[in-house]
Amino acid sequence: MPPGVKVIKWPHNEAPTAETVKLAMSEYGYRVYDLQTIPPWFVRSRHAHDFDEIRGAVEGVTTFHFDDGPVTIEGGDILFIPAGVPHEVRTHNDRPFSAYKGSTTGERSVTEHGDGKGSLEDLNRTT
Repeated sequence: MPPGVKVIKWPHNEAPTAETVKLAMSEYGYRVYDLQTIPPWFVRSRHAHDFDEIRGAVEGVTTFHFDDGPVTIEGGDILFIPAGVPHEVRTHNDRPFSAYKGSTTGERSVTEHGDGKGSLEDLNRTT
């Protein structure tokens, strides 16, 4: 795992919900800016965020690929990614994955290292 990247496993004996995950994120000082659901077999090309990023998984399983290896999160887990750490996101299964995205400011700022495939803008594009 890259330096500064941290995963907090869901500590409760009940399934996470959108509200309980959002509350847990706020307890760590992060503001959410998006509840995003990505489709099965999703790939988000390599990118980094200009601010610390946090992901609060609501349901499903996905893997963040860093230069130092993969990190898999599932519903209820909170993933901290320091600003500037490049990563790719891959869902290696046939289920959708939903997670809050957040930052200390509640703003989204991304630096692309790849082709932007799988970006929020790409997901919102209609064909």
